[in-house]
Formats: sequence, structure tokens, C-alpha cells
Amino acid sequence: MNEWIGVLIALVSSCLGGSAAAVTRYLVGGADPIALAILRWGIGFLCVLPTALLLKVRWPDGKDWPAVMLLGLCFFGLFFVLYNIAIGYTTAARASLALATLPLHTMLVAALLGFEPLTLRKTTGVGVAVLGVIAALAAGLSAAPPGAWRGELIMTAAVLCMAFYNVWSRPFIQRSSALGFLAVGMGTGAAALILVGWLIGSVAALKSFDSSQWIAGIYLGVGGGAAAFILWVMALERATPTRVATTMTVNPIAAALLATQLVGEPITPNLVVGLVAVFSGIWIATTEGKSRKLAT
Repeated sequence: MNEWIGVLIALVSSCLGGSAAAVTRYLVGGADPIALAILRWGIGFLCVLPTALLLKVRWPDGKDWPAVMLLGLCFFGLFFVLYNIAIGYTTAARASLALATLPLHTMLVAALLGFEPLTLRKTTGVGVAVLGVIAALAAGLSAAPPGAWRGELIMTAAVLCMAFYNVWSRPFIQRSSALGFLAVGMGTGAAALILVGWLIGSVAALKSFDSSQWIAGIYLGVGGGAAAFILWVMALERATPTRVATTMTVNPIAAALLATQLVGEPITPNLVVGLVAVFSGIWIATTEGKSRKLAT
């Protein structure tokens, strides 16, 4: 039951993340990737830290702080700079479909590091979901923006960062708390981004935002930043990394639906077919019996 609760929480988080991809696509013309990451995690941290202090959460142990800060720097810094660069080359839906390969990356990383055994049903479910993503991307190449493959390649590299974050995070979360772990990591990433953004002039770009861009930016920080990742680490606390990561395959749905309204991106038949496969894969991977394992 705890696993299912974790999966449901992760589904909500992934929907918020998908909507954030569409909002990022909307904002990407007015700010560089570092400025957008500052907006998302600066506002996100301003929401997460007071919540953690108010709830008197358990913070990471002193010996865990360097590792938690390094994870935050790699994820909230490096991952989301790559993420924002990728969004600039391709559509929100296609970038999210590339991001939806996360379950495969997480499953392989978790097995390689000995955190989670491979099982036949889980492997099948992840395979079905990822094949749906690949089919949707391949079938829609003619409708892709020029150079879209660059965005999808960059997003795939970013996904590998997130896979390691998913796997390495869980022990630290279990020794402290989901919110305490998140606050330290997000704060570290936000501080590094602000420093770099100030040095290279990225922060100045935010001064030119109009009211609609600021509304979108605030949503990016509150919904796509704070809320999405509070829920994500809560899910990692309750379910295995691969099962949590499998829910990322709903990310393109939210991205595609919102992007049709914000930037006029079409929902094509190949995307729909791919998403049907994605949902089938989630169901297969999350309804696994405990007895059928490929590795122990």
C-alpha cells in the first residue's frame, strides 16, 4: 500500500513537472537557461524553506550534508540548466517525451549500483513505456522544429543526471526527512545558480519580464519547483526509485495539453499512440508480483 501511495504522489508531481515544461517553453524566448533555473529554484526554495522550518522537519545529519549538497548542485543546478537548454531546441511535448526515458535510466542505474533488483514485469513495463516514447519521437520527426534532435539529445543527457539523483537520494531521505533533504539540496542549487547568473548577467534578463511572464514564472517556481519536488521526494520516501521514475512518462501529457494553450503546439496522433503505450507500461511496472525476479 505504501508503494502505491508513493506512485500516486509521484503521478501528481509528474503532472506538475509536465506543466512546467510548457511554461518553460513559453518563457524561454525571454530569458536564458540559467535565468529560468534561477526563477524556478529561487522561488521554489523561498516556498520550501519556510515550510520545512514551520513543520520542524528532521534535517540531514552533519556527515550527510556534503553529499546532499552535491546532489542538490548536480540536480537543481546542472540538470535544470541542461533541461532549459533542451527546451529551447524542441517542443515542450517532445522534450518531455525524451525526459520520459527516465524510468529506463533509473532502473539500470539502480540495478548497477545494487539499490534495486531487476524483475521481469518491471523490466517489461519500463520497456513498453520507453518504446512508446521512442515511437512517438520517431514518428513525429517531420513535424519537429529544425534542430529538435539537439534538444532531445541534451535532455537525454540530463535524464541520466536525474536517474543518479533518484537512486542516491533515497538513503539520505530515509535518514532525515523528505522535506529536510529537499530544502538543503534545492537551496544549494539555487545559491549556485544565483551566483553564476549574477556573474554572467543572466539575472538582469528577468527585469524585462512583463506581468504575464512573471505570472508564468511564479507558477514555475511554486508549482513546477516547490510543489512538484516536495511531492517527488515524498514519493521517493515511499516507493522504489524505478516505480517513482515510471510516473515521469505522464509528463508529456501535461506538457502537450498546456503547450497547446500557451504556444500553440499541436497534439499529433503519434504522440497519442506513444502516450497509450506509456500508460500501459506504467500499469505493468507498478502491478508487479514480488516473486518473479531476474536478480536478487
